Amino acid sequence: MTSISALNYIHKPGLFGNYLNKKEKNLLKVSEIKNLLIVQIAQYKNSSIKFENYKIDNLNLKNEPLSISCNNDTRILWNGPKNWLLVSTKKNLLKSIMEIFKETDFAVTDLSHSRAIIELEGQEVKEVLKKGCPFNFEILDKNKCVNSSFNGIAFTIDMIDNDPNKIRLFCLRSFGESLYHSITDASLEFGYEAK
Repeated sequence: MTSISALNYIHKPGLFGNYLNKKEKNLLKVSEIKNLLIVQIAQYKNSSIKFENYKIDNLNLKNEPLSISCNNDTRILWNGPKNWLLVSTKKNLLKSIMEIFKETDFAVTDLSHSRAIIELEGQEVKEVLKKGCPFNFEILDKNKCVNSSFNGIAFTIDMIDNDPNKIRLFCLRSFGESLYHSITDASLEFGYEAK
């Protein structure tokens, strides 16, 4: 059985919106990211284990708002107090995560097939997000993350880079199509290339 991505039938390559007479480097880039391992790790309230002692892919868990631990393959996003979202290109990492985090102290949930992931890249990314999200994007910088909503759709923002701005948006798979349409509609003003 093959899996079908959340945006398989709606994300089509091409140029859209106000793209005429603009250089390609000045257009926003919109793409769907597929085949990532996404795992939520939450420490139980009654657990007395120190999470700082745990490492995944040589990365520590941070319990600081907006923080991310990352390397070339794996990003660990702070998702709330003692709650993290791990995103990795290493699919085999799940087995070691299940071994490291004992079920008596942690809840580990594989969310890989329950999320839609939209990647935006370009100078106007924050302006697009400001159209539907109440967060103050002036404080969002490289390797920071935030949970918020866009036009009423809950999502997680992962700021991958800031030169140019590059972000990933994670939402529930069932809201993926609505979020995609909202984001691409907000991008029309600037012109975008769907990759």
